This record gives sequence, structure tokens and C-alpha cells, in this order.
Amino acid sequence: MEQINIDSPSATRAFAALGHAGRLSTFRMIMRFAPRPVRPSELAEALGMKPNTLSGYLSELQQAGLIAVERDGRALYYKAALQTCDALVGYLVNDCCRGRPEICLNALPLSGDRPFRVLFLCSGNSARSIMAEALLSDLGAGRFEAVSAGTAPNGEIHPQARALLEREGHDTLGLWSKSLSQAQRGEEGYDFVFTVCDRAAQEDCDPLPGQPLSAHWGLPDPVKVEGTEAERALAFARTYDALRRRIEVFTALPIEKLDRMSLQAKIDDLSVMKEDDHG
Repeated sequence: MEQINIDSPSATRAFAALGHAGRLSTFRMIMRFAPRPVRPSELAEALGMKPNTLSGYLSELQQAGLIAVERDGRALYYKAALQTCDALVGYLVNDCCRGRPEICLNALPLSGDRPFRVLFLCSGNSARSIMAEALLSDLGAGRFEAVSAGTAPNGEIHPQARALLEREGHDTLGLWSKSLSQAQRGEEGYDFVFTVCDRAAQEDCDPLPGQPLSAHWGLPDPVKVEGTEAERALAFARTYDALRRRIEVFTALPIEKLDRMSLQAKIDDLSVMKEDDHG
């Protein structure tokens, strides 16, 4: 990520913009989808906010340099200005940390003396997150401990998801649909948290212990696909393939050699990985 410097007036404007509960909530929601841009309608629905109120918040955040706007035809999309946010954090901690942010922030690489703990979070925990858990458990070759959970779990794995995993050679006996509270690991927490559906990314959950790195790997819900049996099976297969491509790249990362900011940038890249991208 390109580094930029931020001066005192710019920092003052940014902090002032975040000093309002509505603008802060809007900014936090945009950050959850970063680096993917978000439609205003998605934000309004997730935040339960009137469009004209949201518009005012977006305008003030944009003027403060915290978000940027993109146009696609007549549609507008908003995304976090990550370079500015990075510079703002650096400005905030530079003096108190004597120019060494690792004193204040957990910036060092993750330790490789144990398996990396990974949580895949979805709403129903019946298909996408279950597939991701099975994939990482097998592709991680003991280097990762994978768990999945749902913000509103269905309580059972979708039959087509289970059938697909078994066809692909995954052991499904240990997989089950569970809530986030049932997946908690106590104070040790997780190293990574990936949301794989937009609804889970929009949930205002309490911070998880362990200061995990997080990214949003949003994918369409194959459970909601209507049509013939073949069309539904194709939707599940596409979801499985998309998750497998991301997880293959993720497991190949030199995690122990990357500082947290570099590692965050790598997993953010996977958030916008195209269907035909690999490696």
C-alpha cells in the first residue's frame, strides 16, 4: 500500500468527522467491506438509516478524506480511503510511541509456533462458511485450525453442501452448524476472521479476542438459488471453487514473515479476487 503523510489540519478534520455516532457507524460499516466499494443502499439497509441522513454522513466523511466515491454509470459506490486511514493511525500513535508504533500496536508477524486459528463467519453457517472450514482444514495441512460459525445459525448443514464436500473427498463428520458463542475460543481468540456473506459483515458484533486480522470474502448464497436441481448444484460448485481459490492463495502466504499491515493487505487482495484469478 502506498504511504502518504497527513498534516495536523487534515487529522483534525478526520477526527472531527469521526466524532459523531452516525458518521462513525457509517465509516465502520464501509471499513468492514474494504477494500470493496459499497452501494449507499447497502449501507442504509445495514444501518437502518434514512437515505438523506446517510447522504449527509457520506459527504462529510468524503470531505474529511476518509472515504472515496466511485461512479459506475449512474450508480455511486463508496469505499474506505485506506492510505489516509493508515496515515491517520500513524499520526495518532507516532508521538506516544516515540516513532515506534509496534510499541502501541501489535505490528509484529504472527508466531508460527502453533497452528494459525481461523474463523469463517456467515449468517446461517449451513453452506459457505462450512465449505470454507472443510477446505482450510484439508488444504492447511496442519498449519491452520479452521472453525466456522453463524450469526443466526440454521442448526444444520445444507444437504447439497454436505454432498458436494463428500464428493470432493472432505470428511464431514466433524462439521456442524453453530453460533458464534459456541465457536468462541476464550481469551486465546483467533488469528484470522473471514466473513463470507454480506449479512455477517454487516452485523455489529463485539470485538473478538486475540486481535484477529479480518477480511470480507463475500460470495452469493447458493442456498437462495432457484431453478432446476442442476442449476442449484452449479451454484454450490461455483461457491466451492471460489472459496478454494482464495484458500489456496491464503495457505501459500508466508504468514510468519509478514508484518501485520502487509499481511492485512494480502488478505484484502483476496477480498476482490476475481473468478478467474488464481495464485
